[in-house]
Amino acid sequence: MSGKTEAEKTFQKFSDKILQYLSNKNGFLGIDNKFNFKEKVVIVPFGLEKTVSYGGGTKNGPKEIIKASHQVELYDEELKCEPYKKIGIKTLKPFKIDKNIKKALKKISNVNKEILDKKLFPMTLGGEHSITPGCIEPFTKKYKKICLLHFDAHADLRESYNGEKFSHASAIRRCLDYKNVSLISFGIRNISQGEIPFLNKNKSRIKFFWAKDKDKWSLQSFKKMIKNKTVYLTFDVDGLDSSIMPATGTPEPGGLLWDETLDIIKIAAKNSNIVGADINELAPIKGFNSYNFLVAKLAYKILSYKYLF
Repeated sequence: MSGKTEAEKTFQKFSDKILQYLSNKNGFLGIDNKFNFKEKVVIVPFGLEKTVSYGGGTKNGPKEIIKASHQVELYDEELKCEPYKKIGIKTLKPFKIDKNIKKALKKISNVNKEILDKKLFPMTLGGEHSITPGCIEPFTKKYKKICLLHFDAHADLRESYNGEKFSHASAIRRCLDYKNVSLISFGIRNISQGEIPFLNKNKSRIKFFWAKDKDKWSLQSFKKMIKNKTVYLTFDVDGLDSSIMPATGTPEPGGLLWDETLDIIKIAAKNSNIVGADINELAPIKGFNSYNFLVAKLAYKILSYKYLF
């Protein structure tokens, strides 16, 4: 007798079926198959696209990010090394995404739980932003408190949108359903009147760095805010200014630029414990690979800062 319960046996079957890696060459960064390493990071392609409300195409985000990552230079001139050698990154084989959004979110939750149980760092490549409540669920159970570091043009605090509680427009609201989650958001510049009462009621848990106040942001106060916290990073690419990131469903002017984005992530990496991440809402535009490349490089930078600072 193995001593395992039926639930544990079922979960083990799920794990054996889902947690299979691509070869190094076909995975994130396209590393030579001859290079052997013990992984610390697992890239999870999860092209969920169920509730998009304007431009579509997020289901193609993960494969285009991985494809573009093969062109990212492995040497980082800022960090003066090839970070992947110090990290160890493997990529899951794409797996079937359930049509029912609740089942889909439960699956990504189970995937991240399995990765966390192996003491590894999951980075999920979406897909629309509705993935995040599923991604974060196992973190809310593992850690007493978790701070959600959120980059986005939109607050995503609606209770529901178009009748769907798990809409991309409700992603952060669903994360805050977990009482041990707090929120720091950067780049917000689009919020509905209906979200304001929830924001005002939860000021003790929520801090916004509004895009309109960008020239007044105090990154020193952010440093104090995030000091010694356990952090999950969620990055909606429409948080970036639409001049550098038009390849998303709802591009917004007035957003973050590359260098200031990296400055914020560096502060988080140096002063907190980033335990997981997702990047979402890339909607690739055929023939414009620079946007896919930007997201691939952003993913590499996040991981490099996490493990080298």
